[in-house]
Amino acid sequence: MKILMFGWEFPPSVSGGLGTACRGLADGLLANGAEVVFVAPGAEASAFPPDLRIIDGLSAPLAEDSEATPAILERPVDVLLAPYMTAGDYREQLPERDGDRYGGDMYDEVARYARCARAVARTEYFDVIAVHDWMTIPAGMAAREETGRPLIVHIHSLESDRSPLRINEYIYGVERFGMLEADQVIAVSNYTKQKIIDQYGIPGGRITVVHNAALPLPPAPRKNVKEPAGGKTVLFLGRITFQKGPGYFIESALLVAAADPSVRFLIVGAGDMISMMKQRAVEEGIADRCVFTGFLEGGDVTESFARSDLYVMPSDSEPFGITALEAISQGVPVILSVHSGVAEVLQSCPVVDPEDTEELAREMLDILGDDDRRRKIVRDGLEDMRELTWRRQAAAVLACYRSAADRAGETSLPRDGG
Repeated sequence: MKILMFGWEFPPSVSGGLGTACRGLADGLLANGAEVVFVAPGAEASAFPPDLRIIDGLSAPLAEDSEATPAILERPVDVLLAPYMTAGDYREQLPERDGDRYGGDMYDEVARYARCARAVARTEYFDVIAVHDWMTIPAGMAAREETGRPLIVHIHSLESDRSPLRINEYIYGVERFGMLEADQVIAVSNYTKQKIIDQYGIPGGRITVVHNAALPLPPAPRKNVKEPAGGKTVLFLGRITFQKGPGYFIESALLVAAADPSVRFLIVGAGDMISMMKQRAVEEGIADRCVFTGFLEGGDVTESFARSDLYVMPSDSEPFGITALEAISQGVPVILSVHSGVAEVLQSCPVVDPEDTEELAREMLDILGDDDRRRKIVRDGLEDMRELTWRRQAAAVLACYRSAADRAGETSLPRDGG
């Protein structure tokens, strides 16, 4: 089976969990015998060769006269879009680019991406179309209109997750229309599935849940991440926005610091609430116990785990949470938010309502002070993850693709051919 897939990003250039999930899914689909044409939106298309590239550990140009069928192809599409981008972010980036080249606002750019998608669909043969989150939904719908192939909408995050206090009606409308029109909807957790049912009115029978897995992390470089001096270290890792709960983290950290002045805090990420976190740390006299690294990727993330004794995920709404799997895989115990999809997988990890900062602080102190419990959380978490691989999860996704293709009568390959 051949899949035309539209996404926001693809490693090594990532700014969040979506790109990591797309790479893991693509690798898993390959392992299950599928072919993937991945259409990558991004203004840095010049960084890619103008023709198709095979991505399978090593990159190699695809010769025009090659008879070999590539497993994963990447098609760069020159649009100014990035994961988690808001209309304001787009306006800030536009002056740095060629203003005549890109759309006047983010919504124009999404429409331009859809026009690019239509052109790509005309030049590729495929069985199904798969899209990942709202920016790619119009692109997928344009490709379906062009070819008649079935459309699968894969939801990793919703507008109500990202901006619960001020829903963007345009984005919500794109999400809802896309899911209503899709031949199949895939959600990354039961938590997300229920939100789709309750907030978007999509029938539960049309939604399949397939949890994410985790990719192996790259080796850690040496001393690129400043190590907090003192006792044990608690890690916050993620975009520093309301969705990820940085306010809950810093308020809990204040309570922990008051109870145990030796504890240090490593805050990895960037976002619109970072100034608030720094200000609170200064106001309450714990700035010398906090290290703010800004955005990190690759081996620097691995090093952050290596320097930490506990990872806290205090998200207000976390559709899944791949970083929790990464933490456990690196031997770091995790406290999960009750509002997270990954808690469905890591069932042995402690789960806390992050709004209850006193309870969150108590759990942090208890785990930091109990080496046996820390080791048990990791050991049991690894057991929870034992069969959670991208090959297995991709097989479940591929079954959804096959089902949609079978209903449309568009499968081009026999079942034993992948």
